[in-house]
Amino acid sequence: MTSATQAYTYAAPSSLVDGRLGLATSGGRALSGPAVAPRFFSGVVTQAAPAAAALLGVADVALARYHQPQARPGWVRDPVVTCNGDRLRFESFSACGGVYARLDLLNGALDGEVFDRGTTNVDVNAPLREALARIGARDPLHLGVGLDELVVTTMDGAVVEKKVPLPERWLRGFAEVQVIASGMDQRGELTGMAAVRFLRGLPKKGTVWVSQAGRELKVSDRQVPGSVRLAGPNRLGTLLPLLRFAKSLRVYGPADAASSAWELELPGMRYTLTLSPERWRGFSGEGAVLDDLATDEAENDADVVGMLLNFEPEVEIGLLADRAGIPADRVRAALTQLGVAGRVGYDLAEAAHFHRELPYDKDNVILLNPRLAKARKLVDAGAVHLEGESATVHTSGGARRVSLADGSCTCEWWWDHRGSRGPCKHVLAARIVASAAVEVSR
Repeated sequence: MTSATQAYTYAAPSSLVDGRLGLATSGGRALSGPAVAPRFFSGVVTQAAPAAAALLGVADVALARYHQPQARPGWVRDPVVTCNGDRLRFESFSACGGVYARLDLLNGALDGEVFDRGTTNVDVNAPLREALARIGARDPLHLGVGLDELVVTTMDGAVVEKKVPLPERWLRGFAEVQVIASGMDQRGELTGMAAVRFLRGLPKKGTVWVSQAGRELKVSDRQVPGSVRLAGPNRLGTLLPLLRFAKSLRVYGPADAASSAWELELPGMRYTLTLSPERWRGFSGEGAVLDDLATDEAENDADVVGMLLNFEPEVEIGLLADRAGIPADRVRAALTQLGVAGRVGYDLAEAAHFHRELPYDKDNVILLNPRLAKARKLVDAGAVHLEGESATVHTSGGARRVSLADGSCTCEWWWDHRGSRGPCKHVLAARIVASAAVEVSR
């Protein structure tokens, strides 16, 4: 497994002193352009205690390995924050690649000045974590995302530098989870104390299925229609300290009941955890993005759509289609491309994408999807022969028969997963050739 190295440089460490939370920033992109230490927001958080507890939860996920949780040096990755103008979004991804966390501080929880919109990393250090844990319901909290010059100059040159590995598997997972979330629908909801009782009553281990039953959520040891799969309930652990603030719990899942998302509505904010289908399984192997990535058209459309994004809190597909002059379905495929490049996320509560810019090179999209890279090699080698709705793909291991209609293949990988983790390289190669043949015939 190869890794890129992410270098964080902060002008000073983040700190919480006398009710003033200063989050130091490192690099990133804003509407005003690339920035070394962008400054996005300064103002009051009107709900200090839940905001501090939820931010600590996001930081905890960034440190966590839910599968084989042994300590490893160099696995600490700082959370990402995006200012979308009317809200701040804090994101993190677990070291094991199976849990995605996001805190959305909405307009109702913020009262202050927005200096710019964009995305950056923020320093969350051990002393800051301890200070966040001590914030009480009556404590004031002034938040600054990006340190002002006065703070920096009084820190006596306390520059903080970190270099951490970003494995390809981890990077792919951060992209994949956004695409998977976009295929989810709300499957259940609890309010008030019912949400508290439900979460506290979950088993710690194993796999269960959760479904709405009247005003309650029912836990079962088998899948039923409309249920959501919950593997490794302990991975919801960062929700528990937030229960005293919770107004409601919403549960989301896709039609195949594989991954799941759990959203706590808090005063003026939302905290969301998205879980992979298994405790041991990260998001990087899901293959949800591969079909949309396999076309040159989507790549070209992504360049056009990407230029039209302005760190909006909600990307309106119809508006983008009008501005870009392309159909809505091609805009959606372009958003998948942009998601893989770390340029859009997905908000389940709003059922919409939002613009952000993770600090990853968009030119690494193909490298972060080795299955697609292998498919393109098969195409370039002339290994694909179309036969109506079928194709034969010649490989060193023998000929593979592909059905374009249902995406099945005679290879061992497809028989192991049956499409549950996206198409195999042979199906992708056949679809690329078939798509090119359609374009030629037009």
